[in-house]
Parts: sequence; structure tokens; C-alpha cells
Amino acid sequence: MIRVRFAPSPTGYLHIGAARSALFNWLYARREGGKFLLRIEDTDLQRSTDESTRSIFEGLQWLGLDYDEEVVFQSANADQHRAAAVQLVDEDKAYRDFTPKEERGGDANVKQEIAKRARRDADEGVDHRSNPYRELPLEESKQRAADGELFAVRLKVPREGRSVFEDGVFGTQERDYAEIEDLVLLRSDGHPLYNLSVVCDDIAMQITDVIRGQDHLTNTHKQVLIYEALGAPIPRFAHLPLILAPNKGKLSKRKHGAVVSLTTYRDRGFLPEAFRNALALLGWSPEGEQEIMPLDELREKFSLKGVHHSPAVFNFSESDPRQWTDQKALWMNAEYIRTMPLDELLPALRAELKAAGLWRPEYETSEHKWFEKTINLIRERFYTLKDFSGQGRAYFADDFEFDAAAVAKNLKKEPRLKELLPGLAGQIEQAEPFNAETAEAALRHFAEAAGVKAALLINASRTALTGQAVGPSMFEVFDIIGRECSARRLRAAAEMI
Repeated sequence: MIRVRFAPSPTGYLHIGAARSALFNWLYARREGGKFLLRIEDTDLQRSTDESTRSIFEGLQWLGLDYDEEVVFQSANADQHRAAAVQLVDEDKAYRDFTPKEERGGDANVKQEIAKRARRDADEGVDHRSNPYRELPLEESKQRAADGELFAVRLKVPREGRSVFEDGVFGTQERDYAEIEDLVLLRSDGHPLYNLSVVCDDIAMQITDVIRGQDHLTNTHKQVLIYEALGAPIPRFAHLPLILAPNKGKLSKRKHGAVVSLTTYRDRGFLPEAFRNALALLGWSPEGEQEIMPLDELREKFSLKGVHHSPAVFNFSESDPRQWTDQKALWMNAEYIRTMPLDELLPALRAELKAAGLWRPEYETSEHKWFEKTINLIRERFYTLKDFSGQGRAYFADDFEFDAAAVAKNLKKEPRLKELLPGLAGQIEQAEPFNAETAEAALRHFAEAAGVKAALLINASRTALTGQAVGPSMFEVFDIIGRECSARRLRAAAEMI
């Protein structure tokens, strides 16, 4: 059975790259009738936080990605990781390195220098594995450890040959062993390192397929060596293309924090169904040109064959942080809001209106046709749920804000509106029966009698009733707002002129 895992580190918010990996793993597992597992890689104790862990759970829940079996916390398995390293030493597949920490690369700069040296030595045909402890007799190694001498544990990488694996996206991947240093498995403080912990946990969880970002390709060569040393089956690997900023630069948590955080889109009023759909199309495409796909259809169509080789681009305005929203995701969200059956949209809509103090229990009753009619009228132009409580507030309450540009354009340019709007209010109050058709007839009749263009009154009425410069058919708005409220707002708007 296919078994995949999503293994985030709880050292910050859940970002879109990790969320996409989770989605692709979930789709792959569900399509193949397999299991989708969750592992929290919390071994960085200084940076891991409960808040970050909660954000991972909440993000998966928001996206609708359920996981099978109990969540694995990597920190709980540290003893097993250490035991695996000791086993490899006993089997002469690894060795204790008693080199002082400052000499073997205790900080990032030293590690980078060591890596550069390894690549240079490989190019020059020099064996960089001249570590004096590599061939230290096992009994002497054990005795020095028993005497309290500090040591790291390193894997004995073969001196000759190549690391080869078949990637499900990028095809055959090869790397000379000469380019890979003897991997550190345990630090001198006994802390297991990432590559060892990941392999041990994947073996314990019986992971058959590892689907993750392209930035892990280098790690995979190292991890294959650990699988082989432990005598464990090597899973199939598939690496996903990177997600880049519009300038083709790397997305950065520090620079683009607001745009790469999954919670940003949840809190800005995106529907999980829409964002999930947009996320799936970042670096993957199905056969054909269809883009709007509900979850069942995504699951049915997903395959690794559709994953692109080139990086995906997250398109947002780099010059204006206020516009830090992917434009494709925004368009897709609007499509979902416009076309989703009201009963499916209702839970998210209810939550948004409740948060804004605009919800009434009667809106949910089947007899309350006004609510359904209102939503169907105004959602045609909305992009996010926030638009219902922002631009759409006037349909649910009297305490709405007026857009300054709309007031300047539609109310204050024509002084005559100070008398025309109360007059129109009187005509509206006399329309019988009151609906969109009679409201239109009343406005056009009044405009003709007053010797003004109907458009002047239509535009002024829109701003008077909704605070906006654009919106649905003005006569439909009259019908939705109602006779009394429409007349009252027309008279109130005249006082603004």
C-alpha cells in the first residue's frame, strides 16, 4: 500500500510551499488508495513552538487535508535515531569522529568551507576522507567514548561509485560519492542530525513514497546512502519544482512573509476550496485546459506526470505590499464565490458575517428568500469573503462606510442633487408594488420631469444606498434595500452635499 507523509518543522507559520507539498501528498495517497501521514519534525528544540504546531494542524484542517494514523512527533524518536547510529558504528558502516568541534565545522561558515573543499577535492581527484578516525579500531573507539571523550558519528561514504535514484518528476539523478562528505549522523552532544532522523522515521512509518520540494534533491542522495547502510528498502522519490516570486527570485519568509503564509489567505477571506484549487495548479496541471476543479476532481486527475519541471511563479505585486495576494488565487476565489451553491458557501459566509456583527439567525431559514436573493445579487462582483462584510455591509446594516471617491464623483459634483435626491425619495415611496421594475419606472419618470439624465440619479442613488461607485443593477439594489430604507438613505445622502 502507498504510504506518504507530510513532515513540516514547527519553527514558523505554514507557508504555501509546505502547504502545496501536503496537498500533493494527500492527492497522491487518496488517488492511489493509500495512507497520508503527518509527522512534526520538532527536533530543533530552540525554534520549535506550540504556536507553529497549531498553525500546521489548523492549516491542514482549513485546506480539508485529513491524515491517517496518529501524528508522529520526531523528537520522541531521538533514542531510536541514536541507536541506529550506534548500530552503524558497530557494523563498521559509520565511525566515531573525535576531532574537536571547532575543527570539524561547528558553525555554518566552517560547514560551508568544508563543503567547498569537498567539491574541490573531488574535482582534483583528491580523497577528502582522510579523517584519521575513519579506520580507528572499533574497540579503541569504544574505549575512548567510554572514557568520556566527545565525538560525532559519521557515515562511511564509499570512496568510489555513484549515488543513483530515479526521481518521479526529474528522472534519473546521479552524484559521485567523491562529492559527498562522510555525513555526520550524531553531533558530539548526542543530537541526531536531520538526514538520519528523517530516514529512521520514514523506515519506522513504512513510507513508500517521498514527495517534497526540489530543494531536497541534494539531501536525497545522502539519505539513500543511509537507507542502504541500514539495509532498509529505499522509497520512491519525487521532487516538486520551486515556487518563485514574480521577479523569478526565491520566495522569502523574511521579505514576503505576508504573501507566503497560508493563514494570510484564510484571514483575508479566501475560501479553502478555491485556495486549494489554486495551490494545486502551482507546478502541476491536468490534461486539458480545465482550471476550476473541486477536490474530488483534483483527486481523480492528479498524477506525478503532470508535475512541471520548471519553477512555478506566485504572481503578486512586488512593489505594493498591500497587493500581496496571488492574482490567480484571487481570480479563482472570485469564481468560486460567484458559482458555488449557496448551501456550500453558507458556512464560510455565516462565519464572516458573524465576525462583522452582521449575521441574523433567520438568514439560514429556508423561508428567508431575501438573504438568498441578496447574496446572489452582490456576489457577482466580489473577490473574497471580506467583500461581503466590507463593500456589501450596506445590504445588512445602516452603519456602512462611504467610499470617498464615490461621494466626490457621484454626489458632490452636482449641487442640484441636494434637492433631487429627496424628490426621488418621494417618488420611490409612492411606487406600487415596490420592486426593481417599479423603482426603475419611478426614477426614469422623475429624471424626465426634472430635466436631468437618468444616469445622474442612478449613480447618485448607488452611492447613497451602498456607499460605493459600482455594483449590481441599481434597480435590483432598490428592491433589495427596500422602499423605506431606500428613501431614508436618499434623504440622508442629500445632507452630505
